[in-house]
Amino acid sequence: MNLVIGGTGLVGSHLILELLSREEKVKVFVRPGSSKNQILQTFRYYNNEAQILFDKLEWVEGNIMDYSSIVNALEGISRVYHCAAMVSFSPGDKDLLLRNNVDGTANVVNACLKKKEVKLCFVSSIAALGHSEDSEEVTEAHSWKPTIKRSIYSVSKFKSEMEIWRGIEEGLEAVIINPSVIIGPGNWKNSSSAFFPLVYKGLKFYTHGVTGFVDVRDVAEIMIQLMNSGVKNDRFIVSAKNASFKELFHLIAKALNVSPPKYEATPLLLNIASRLDGIKSAITSSQRKISDDTISAATSQNAYSNRKIRELLGFEFRNMEQTINDCAGFYLGQMWNKGKS
Repeated sequence: MNLVIGGTGLVGSHLILELLSREEKVKVFVRPGSSKNQILQTFRYYNNEAQILFDKLEWVEGNIMDYSSIVNALEGISRVYHCAAMVSFSPGDKDLLLRNNVDGTANVVNACLKKKEVKLCFVSSIAALGHSEDSEEVTEAHSWKPTIKRSIYSVSKFKSEMEIWRGIEEGLEAVIINPSVIIGPGNWKNSSSAFFPLVYKGLKFYTHGVTGFVDVRDVAEIMIQLMNSGVKNDRFIVSAKNASFKELFHLIAKALNVSPPKYEATPLLLNIASRLDGIKSAITSSQRKISDDTISAATSQNAYSNRKIRELLGFEFRNMEQTINDCAGFYLGQMWNKGKS
């Protein structure tokens, strides 16, 4: 039986749907009082019998900060998918990020070690990878260097991976995936799903930052294939295509039939916006939306190699344009349904 931790997120909800489509049993680890609606909504995007699938799920309440609740959830489990993570580039979230991502992962690892005969799949990030110094694509072999300025999110994911490797040294069977920016229908206010309403409502600016992008369905399929294989104690970049944010936003605008962003957000403009956002945050005690870390993420130019996972599994990634068209269709359909209600 499978245990999915972080099932209400973008990756987790698609993973659960893929597992159920393969007629596998799934137990979902959720925080007390958390909404399960995102999972049902994800099912509805793809399946006319969403409620029937949803009713097949087994639920267990707990928190990754509570080690004993994880141990209890592992009863009868042979495969664990750890998709839970906090994502933030706000300096004020540093302590919370480290607690949730690093300490939470340590609890999951320790619980799996206690139960034994459990295989773990950990969803990391390209943020935990090293950088290429010769303009070549980043691979799994590039070392993460603490001497290079890193976002606190990057630090939290790197340290989380270290907990997985520590567990492996102690006898845990595990695989790590490092997805690039994940595209898919989810909570349209969060993560990369927020790109679609931003562009739809008239996003004016773009950056020349370059990174990798991948369909969330590909991420889910690769996770399951790795877990059902004999592969263990290794990490894999999961990324379909390297592209600029300008290209991404233009593809989204085309799919949504709206005008694309016209103006480049230059470094000077971004720095001014960051300073103004910092002042606003100090005055209103609100969370910062633009920081040095967000600017770095939007303007850095890094390309990522998917050769290792393609050669291992013979996997063919979905076309990025089709991914965006699918996601735009889901977004427009949901907006249309809301308008009729």
